[in-house]
Amino acid sequence: MIRCEDFVDWLVALGVDFYAGVPDSLLKPVCFYLADHAGDKHVVAANEGGAVALACGYHLATGKVPLVYLQNSGQGNTINPLLSLADRDVYSIPLLLLIGWRGEPGTKDEPQHVKQGKVTVSLLEAMDIPHRVLAPEPEAARRCVGELLAIAAAESRPVALMVRKDTFEPYKPTDQAASDFEMTREQAIKAVVAALGETDAIVSTTGKIPRELYECRDHAGQGHQREFLTVGSMGHASQIAMGIALATPDRQVFCLDGDGAMLMHMGGAAIVGAAGVANFKHVIFNNGVHDSVGGMAPRACGSHSRKSSGRAATRKPGASSGAKIWPKR
Repeated sequence: MIRCEDFVDWLVALGVDFYAGVPDSLLKPVCFYLADHAGDKHVVAANEGGAVALACGYHLATGKVPLVYLQNSGQGNTINPLLSLADRDVYSIPLLLLIGWRGEPGTKDEPQHVKQGKVTVSLLEAMDIPHRVLAPEPEAARRCVGELLAIAAAESRPVALMVRKDTFEPYKPTDQAASDFEMTREQAIKAVVAALGETDAIVSTTGKIPRELYECRDHAGQGHQREFLTVGSMGHASQIAMGIALATPDRQVFCLDGDGAMLMHMGGAAIVGAAGVANFKHVIFNNGVHDSVGGMAPRACGSHSRKSSGRAATRKPGASSGAKIWPKR
């Protein structure tokens, strides 16, 4: 396996000193190492397309090759800026993509990851992005990084490194500050579920919320026929819920969302607000981290805590659309 310190040292020696991305469980050691050591040269972006744009801006100002990290589930968010901004036929901007390869063919994973894993390579090929799998042996990995960066610089184009599970050695972040929320996320979910009516529909976001929602309703013997668990499509749960609410005006529809997912496609909140759908309720659990991929804090959440206790504090949700669950400050 590769030490995170060595990997980042290789990058720095080759001129890479800016990092942007969205956390991934396969890249967790590197993500936390950058959070501890890269300072303002590391940005946890709202979504993967935004990370590409951040990196492009840094290159335009410095001429350097930046790194963008992501789980392969986020490839879709990168396609537009990769093709219409960074591509050699447009602005020809060199980038190094570090992609966690969830659902790699031949490995066991969740359905949404299995599908994404099948097309990870073909998507890179369709975008004409040179790519390699990062070897777990340090010397081979170092050569691979150097060769890809040489291509990126010489040809002014994006290149990609795909990362398998256990490629990086574990890394323990230095900041272990615990959150001080008044209740756990699971307790908050139970409180919301307890207040639901018998005909109310629920749409949950990705990550740990749908798992805990499923278990909570199972425990309460409520069944699952009125819930939709959004296992993929991070950031789109509110739009799914709004679509259901528009189609069923006589039924209350609750979207249980996470702060990281909300940030990923925050424009959806403007659409919800403008529509003013009376039977739609948006409940946001804000624990300040991307919990299901390791607990890294999105910078825009206003929390720099590295540790997630799975907690969320509450303020009683209002009756109107946009009710929120906020952490204690």
